[in-house]
Amino acid sequence: MKTTSTLMQQKQYPLIGLTTYAADAQGRYTLPHEYELAVTRAGGLAVLLPTVENLIPQILERLDGLVLTGGGDISPALYGGNAAHPELYGQSEVRDRYDLALIHAALPRQIPLLAICRGMQMLNIAYGGNLHVHLPEVFGETIAHRSHIPGPLQHPVTIRPKSRLSDIVGLDPMEIVSWHHQAIDRVGEGLQIAATAPDGLIEALEIPEHCWCIAVQWHPELVSKGYLRQETLWRDFMGAARKYHTTSSKMA
Repeated sequence: MKTTSTLMQQKQYPLIGLTTYAADAQGRYTLPHEYELAVTRAGGLAVLLPTVENLIPQILERLDGLVLTGGGDISPALYGGNAAHPELYGQSEVRDRYDLALIHAALPRQIPLLAICRGMQMLNIAYGGNLHVHLPEVFGETIAHRSHIPGPLQHPVTIRPKSRLSDIVGLDPMEIVSWHHQAIDRVGEGLQIAATAPDGLIEALEIPEHCWCIAVQWHPELVSKGYLRQETLWRDFMGAARKYHTTSSKMA
């Protein structure tokens, strides 16, 4: 008789790590449930990763894919920005340090990686890039990337040809939802722009030499259900994670 564990292995549910917010004042790690739902819909098993830096190698040994999730602002000290800007919020030195360490440990393993919003910004910083501290001061309000009231905003993005992202979702303009006031300024070395907003803002990055590493400034977890192209992005990521699972299992 086959056990539940055996059946799950046969179906190859890749184990996907989701970074969490740093512990709050009550000592709780949190993450919006939409991330888990997106992973589950795409055929993966989600596991939340607390910011325990000394266990990163052991964690990565067990994962088949990694999602760098959104959250509060990254400390400007990491990229030479204005640390006293009044619009900064939700900074966490612990999470910044953990996410950077996780990126530097994960990418050499060629583990599939999807970076979302803050995750994309952290990936860019890890590669030597920097950020705009507050977008309206640079791009104005032609395209609203963050609402003054809680909730995401919708706008189109243009997908660049000859990118991995275009291979996955196609070249037609795509409607996305965003919720951020910071974004990429100087692109880190080794990263390639894959999408832009109508105002020129960088909306997606990727690493051409990596097996699967795509970063998006928008929130595909918020629009994956009922949005075929966002769902396609998640499913392609899960396919890469499934392939990684099979390859790493053979090597074990």
